[in-house]
Amino acid sequence: MPPSLRAWLGLVAALGALAVVVLGALYADESKPGTLDARIWAAVEGVGPPWRRVALAIDFLGEPLGAALLGVAAVAGCLLLRRPRAAVLVVAGPALTVGTTTLLKSLVGRTIHDGSLSYPSGHTAFLAAMTLAVALVATGRLGLGRAAGTSLVLTAALVAGAAMGWAQVALGAHYPTDTLGGWCTALAVVPATAWLVDRTADRLLDRTADAGRRERR
Repeated sequence: MPPSLRAWLGLVAALGALAVVVLGALYADESKPGTLDARIWAAVEGVGPPWRRVALAIDFLGEPLGAALLGVAAVAGCLLLRRPRAAVLVVAGPALTVGTTTLLKSLVGRTIHDGSLSYPSGHTAFLAAMTLAVALVATGRLGLGRAAGTSLVLTAALVAGAAMGWAQVALGAHYPTDTLGGWCTALAVVPATAWLVDRTADRLLDRTADAGRRERR
């Protein structure tokens, strides 16, 4: 993670985690849409054939095959740029985010349709997390400052989360607040993962340097 973004994204991560907890508490063990869900769902669900195909295409990016293809492309790009830390982040960030949504679904217990656990949306969380991780890599690569870097990262995550959130609601797979929870989960997990990757890599570098100095003595 670019040093200039750490404080701001730390705050974003904290707010994202708080939002996830609040929404989870509000909709725990529910099996129906809330007032906001119903209003948005009525306007979005059941889109016509052209837009339904778009929604299905976006939804594919959150399916195992689509997610794997995105992951491979992201890792390959990082390795071509000789950014091993970035390669770790684009794998670990989305993986930990999806793992967190899976755990939260069991804890919150919100269901949809046939009893499928729905909060938070794993598809939304994955695409937002992947986009956020790639945006962090791009910010570091381009050497953007705090304002420009934060804007790029948050805008990218917002666009990806909104696109997948719309697709999930349009296809009837999630309540709108499920997708909001998924997006906030990505905002909470990815910055923390980036910090952990940096800290671990720095420690390994320090240990390697210490070992090299001892060998030269």
